[in-house]
Amino acid sequence: MRHSVVIALALCAVTSAADKDELFVSKPFTEKNSFTAGIEGPCCDKDGNLYLVAMKKATDIAKVTPDGKAEVWVTLPGKSTGNGIVFDKAGTMFVADYAGHNVLKIDMKTKKIEVFAHEPKMNQPNDLAIAPDGTLYASDPNWDKSTGQLWKIDTTGKVTRLATDMGTTNGIEVSPDGKTLYMNESVQRNVWAFPIKADGALGEKKLLKKFEDHGFDGMRCDADGNLYITRYGKGTVVKLSPKGEVLKEIDVLGKQPSNICFGGSDGRTAYVTEVEHKRVVSFRVDKPGLAWERWQKK
Repeated sequence: MRHSVVIALALCAVTSAADKDELFVSKPFTEKNSFTAGIEGPCCDKDGNLYLVAMKKATDIAKVTPDGKAEVWVTLPGKSTGNGIVFDKAGTMFVADYAGHNVLKIDMKTKKIEVFAHEPKMNQPNDLAIAPDGTLYASDPNWDKSTGQLWKIDTTGKVTRLATDMGTTNGIEVSPDGKTLYMNESVQRNVWAFPIKADGALGEKKLLKKFEDHGFDGMRCDADGNLYITRYGKGTVVKLSPKGEVLKEIDVLGKQPSNICFGGSDGRTAYVTEVEHKRVVSFRVDKPGLAWERWQKK
């Protein structure tokens, strides 16, 4: 009995310590200048390891362990250059290759890299989002013209253009129920919501939120469907409700946050790639990230 009481008290102490984590307060996760200025594309695997691009050079994909130790994991072939990263439910990695107009597929065990989808009409596939059924969506900005496109890549690798004549399409995410696609436009500072139809096509977009200053980059949902959007130039991440209400804005210790993802043992650690200091910062949140929650439901 006494042994059980001791165990119970110890578990309570661990839980209390976790509950006392200060929420929405950023701290460095990797050292300054541990990456190049191309740092972005973070995504966590089921074990909490963080993957992101451009550690030593533009064609690298790095792996950072939960304790912050970073190393080059793979180097992409030829001129392929990674940007956004997502995992499917089976644990396969998909990478937007903006130099090759590809979406790459990487086997996590063998590190085999292959072209999953190729589309010459893409400007430069930038960020990726994945729906519950495994369908991929890719943003595709043309930075010189401040325009952008939007693509769907089905589970066979078939590519379909869904939208043209948009602004600089950048951050992209699918809602927890798989019924809404969110897309932001960096230069125009709009956040759009598209209804996703049963066949994966999109309905008419609606403006979720327009911001009056600074740009956008990456965007990810938590398990409740709130959007976390990096505000490049302002040095913050904004938490936006599914109705477009600003719930919170978090300082990320540098003016140029590029992308964001969620991980950690409970899915409640946000990792932000920050260009000014070429590092990753992290902060604790109140709800698990959507990608982490999907890992738990495999």
